[in-house]
Amino acid sequence: MKQRNTGTRRRTAWLPAGCLIALMATAAQAQSTYTTTTTTTSDEAPQVFVVAQAVPQEANFGPEYSPNARLDIYGFAMLDTGYEANAADPNWFDVARATKLPSFEGEFGKNGNWFAGVRQSRLGFKGFLPTSAGMVKTIFEFEMFGVGADAGQTTFRLRHAWGELGQFGAGQTWSPYMDPDVWPNSIEYWGPTGMVFFRNVQLRWTPYQDGGSNLQIALERPGASGDAGLASDRVQLQGVKGRFPLPDLSAHYRFADKWGHVQIAGIVRDIKWDDNVKDNVDLSGHVTGWGVNLSSNVNLGKNIIHLQLKYGQGDENYMNDAPADVGAERSGNPLKPRGKALADLGLLAFFDANWSDTWTSTFGYSYLKIDNSNLQDPSAFKKGQYALANILYHPAPNVLIGPELQWIKRDNFSDGFSSRDFKVQFSAKYSFDFSIGKKS
Repeated sequence: MKQRNTGTRRRTAWLPAGCLIALMATAAQAQSTYTTTTTTTSDEAPQVFVVAQAVPQEANFGPEYSPNARLDIYGFAMLDTGYEANAADPNWFDVARATKLPSFEGEFGKNGNWFAGVRQSRLGFKGFLPTSAGMVKTIFEFEMFGVGADAGQTTFRLRHAWGELGQFGAGQTWSPYMDPDVWPNSIEYWGPTGMVFFRNVQLRWTPYQDGGSNLQIALERPGASGDAGLASDRVQLQGVKGRFPLPDLSAHYRFADKWGHVQIAGIVRDIKWDDNVKDNVDLSGHVTGWGVNLSSNVNLGKNIIHLQLKYGQGDENYMNDAPADVGAERSGNPLKPRGKALADLGLLAFFDANWSDTWTSTFGYSYLKIDNSNLQDPSAFKKGQYALANILYHPAPNVLIGPELQWIKRDNFSDGFSSRDFKVQFSAKYSFDFSIGKKS
């Protein structure tokens, strides 16, 4: 994960103000021009006065400017609060993650915790700029949910930094390997444990687009993690470092119609590790990671069924809540453990019910199972389960309030230990969305 840079945080904190100042300056430029007048007297130095004069003309934004350019500003403020009946990693106090449940009795203290936070709150900008080469579309979006070195904190986290023109796009956004539309109408932040879910840096090509149907191919930023397990205390492993000589290759095809959509996606990736210690045992190696993901939404009137089934090896980095991509396993030489791409099976099924314009509900289940390697610790993550049900009230189009019941369970690899958690969460969400410029 990226390390936090305090200087970057300060600059990021000024971003919303800077954007507003820029918008105000743009509006002023569009409405006025400026003339300069110089006056002198016998006993004074020349004085220069800048006088604003309203002129009925369009602002000049350069040769590509179009009066149809538009900026959408959107986001929401959201409170999550409730009671956790059991215990989990305190850095993840306001989410339901099976991988963050205890791997042994008492790992995170006694049961029973009240939680509250606003880390889901979000701000985003979408730009649309017509040019002679076509429409330039951009998105910049962030939230307040700290991860990595910032886990447990309320701090800025980038979600999307993306631009596209025609068939090509670049930046950070949803991986083609995932289907963001199978996300249920839940107020829980982290989401189903068995879902493919990853926003990644990528270069993407969309050679086919017809309404909601499309074909996407992307070169994505590679990355993976390994679990040395029972071999982790060996001195020889201290010099082993991961390396990714090639980008991950992902693609999907989606067919969409009035009934909903179906999507088939795949990924292939090269994961290497090098032994930088000069001795008689070379622990270098590599595995090929891959995965296939089949997903669908089925519309039943105003209601929606979300479905996903996926299987892969060494693709845990793209899963919503999974452990390492590679695990250590025994070989014919006891001094030379090798790496194994861990296989994983993930599924989800959720039902979104829209009872009326003001009342909605969601309930469903998700599952993830890992095929562990034989040198992983007996307490390593083996299986995760996730279920929820809610009823939400929408008193106004931009307001959501309501409770949700959440249940998760973790099973260890081979020591027989399992843990679970149950939460009652209440959320209040206040959204906004407005545009500057002309909507086409």
